[in-house]
Formats: sequence, structure tokens, C-alpha cells
Amino acid sequence: MTTRRDFLRGLMLAGGYCLLPLKDGWALTAPQATRKHFIMIFMRGAVDGLSIVTPYMEPYYYQARSSIALPPPGQTDGLINLDGFFGLHPSLASLAPLWQNKSLAFIHASGSPAETRSHFEAQDIMETAMLNSAMATSQGWMNRAAATLPSNHAPTQALSFGNTLPKIFQGRYNVATVPVNLRPNNAAVGDPQLQAALGQLYTPHNQLGGLYQQAISARATEIQDLQTEMDTAGQGAPNPDAFVKLCGDCAHMIHTDPNIQLVFMDVGGWDTHVNQGNAKGQLANRLAKLGQGLAALAQGLGEAYADTTILVMSEFGRTVAQNGNNGTDHGHGNVAWLLGGGVKGGQVYSRWPGLTPDKLWQDRDLAVTTDFRAILGMALAGTFGLDTADLRTIIPNYQVDSGLSGIIV
Repeated sequence: MTTRRDFLRGLMLAGGYCLLPLKDGWALTAPQATRKHFIMIFMRGAVDGLSIVTPYMEPYYYQARSSIALPPPGQTDGLINLDGFFGLHPSLASLAPLWQNKSLAFIHASGSPAETRSHFEAQDIMETAMLNSAMATSQGWMNRAAATLPSNHAPTQALSFGNTLPKIFQGRYNVATVPVNLRPNNAAVGDPQLQAALGQLYTPHNQLGGLYQQAISARATEIQDLQTEMDTAGQGAPNPDAFVKLCGDCAHMIHTDPNIQLVFMDVGGWDTHVNQGNAKGQLANRLAKLGQGLAALAQGLGEAYADTTILVMSEFGRTVAQNGNNGTDHGHGNVAWLLGGGVKGGQVYSRWPGLTPDKLWQDRDLAVTTDFRAILGMALAGTFGLDTADLRTIIPNYQVDSGLSGIIV
């Protein structure tokens, strides 16, 4: 007779198991359990790290962002002070308790040393931990991690939330997948009321009216091109509105099935070329949902939070200066987040390069002073006790960064 477990084992998508919710919990468990869990959350679209953890004591930050800069702590809608130099976006207030209990830390001016500004190349690099774009088509580093960890012989040892298996988990090791709802299209960008008012003003004048309509048409084409790029950059990842539920599901599954060791979730909607906003606006709204999801994940894990490491990254950052559309363009350096019971938090770790024009990468971006691969290695070693040889199997050309030692204990 075919059992429920046999049936679920037979459901395989993209080289991995498809995991389906059942009334009495989640299937595909094995008797041996683990206490350590690593959750990777990837923000697709290149989030603006300078708005997440803002160097408000840098005068050039305010010069470069005349309309999208975040007010310093103490002002209306101001940043949440972290350490007297950096401030947290006010929409992330839900994470303040984790900062205060020292289980939340940030690593600023971090990212990939690769020069690409392509979302897809940069995401491939971060999902494979290989800087060579030709090599980056091979298996993902989380698949190599699943194969390297001592196996607990459970089909749910490695778990991916998503409708297709992401590159980070592609490879020879079978990965269970949890389908999620597709993300909705982003809202249209622009102010139709203002356009209508200007149209009424200029239309009676033949020459001005013609020029105005040409400008509106060109503007619409530009906005549509940017909107298409912003939608595409997410590669079908759930939007932040769905993230809170996904985090609750993830916490519940770890409670129900302690065999889970590796989890991947992604979330889209961070490519803010247009109308990024500051303390309010589209980025603020999305960060609020992201923060609520992370807070729900930490709370939902309960006692398991002490044995869990959560790493949040994005493929690259945004330009220091705002663009002509009150947004930011593809940049370089960014900020990584670390949460968990073993994290030595309450600190912003950084070899801060500065934001003055002479310190910027390619004269426009925050420089990368901490390689993301070193962060991956540090997080995996701190969570699972892997040695350097294991880490170099997972992360080709891995080099220990002594500046990251002791962040996870």
C-alpha cells in the first residue's frame, strides 16, 4: 500500500521534493532531529542599504539625497538611533526589541566585489558564491552546504519556499520545496492628477501643448521601462505583503519538523528607481512588512530562535545620490543583516569607507569592504561548526575574514 510519505516523496520539482501542507502538520520527517537551523533570506531587486542602516552623521548623505534622505534621530519620522553614527529606518521599529536584546546585527559596506550592475548576473554570483559569471551557472552554495553538512537523513533537511527551485539550491542534493502565492504587479508609478492639471494648462497653446505631450509620452515610456525592469528584477519572488505569512509558516514548520537545517526564502520589490520615498513611501511600506515578517519569524521560532541563524542579503546596493526620478539606481556596497540567538548583536559591524566623493566606488557608490562570501562562511561556521576545508567546499575561494570573528557564538 502506498503511504502518505511515499506519495509525498514522489512529488519532485526541479530536482527537489515538493512539500505540501497537511491537516496534521508537515510530512516528510525522519526520526533524527537537529538543533541548529540556518535561514537565508534574499531581497531580490537590490535594496537601498543606506536607507536600512543610515550613516546619519555623514554630511554628504544629506547633500546627495535632497528629497529622499531620512531625518536624523529625534526629528519627526526620524531614524532609530543605533550607535550614534548609524540609524535604523523607522519602518523597521518592529525589530528594535531584537536590537535591544542583542540578537540583531548589521554588517555594512558589504557585498560582492564583482563590478556587474546587472540584477541577474549579481544574483547568480550571490546564489552560487562564484564571481566568475561562466562558473556561476553551476550548483548553488546552499545545495553544496546541504551536501556538506552531516546528513540527518531527512527529506526536509533543506527547504526552499517558492514555486521553482532557486539557483541557490540547485544541484545534486534533493531539496524540498514549499509553493507560495505569486507576487502581484507593482502599483503604477506617477501622479495622474498632476498630469491632468498640466495638460489642461498647456493644451490650449499649440506649440507648448505639443511639446508637453511629447514630454509626457517620453516620460511614460521611461517609467514603463523602469517598471518592467523593477518587476523583472524580482524573478517571481513573493512581494513583502506575503512575507509575514511565509515567516509564520517557516517558524511553524521548524517547530513541527526539527529535522530542518537549511531554509531559503526570497522577497522581491526592492528595485526603487522611481519615487523611493524616505520615512514614508514605497520603500518604507515594504520595509515595514519585511520587519514585521522577521519579527514574526523570531517570535514564532520560540526556543528554536536560540539555535537559529537568519541571514538577510541583497545582490547589490543603490547609488549614494538620488536620481532624477526621486529614486536610486544600481549601486555596489550594501548592508547584510544577521539575526539569531547566537548572534553577538546590538552592533553595526563595518570597515566604514565613507561617503565623500573621493571615497565612493566608481565615483557614485558605497564601496564594498567586506566580501559577502566571508559573511556566508562566518555564518555557516558559527551555526554548524564547519571548518575551513568544509567552507571551501561550499564557497569556492573562501577566505577567512578575521574582522568577522566572534559575531556568531
